[in-house]
Amino acid sequence: MRKNNVRVMREKAGVSQTELARRVCVASSNLSAVEHGHREAWPILRRRLARALRCTETELFPDEKRV
Repeated sequence: MRKNNVRVMREKAGVSQTELARRVCVASSNLSAVEHGHREAWPILRRRLARALRCTETELFPDEKRV
């Protein structure tokens, strides 16, 4: 399981999982899998999530290598 802060930052921004998934053009099930650490977020998704949540990729994924 991969540790990330997507859920924390999403809740801090007051955005539902469904709304965030819509904003970053990904299925809610895929976003859920990323939030729970069951699936790795590919680089484009990391950038889209950071932009949508107005934070950095490092804040969202502190332990992942940057591409």
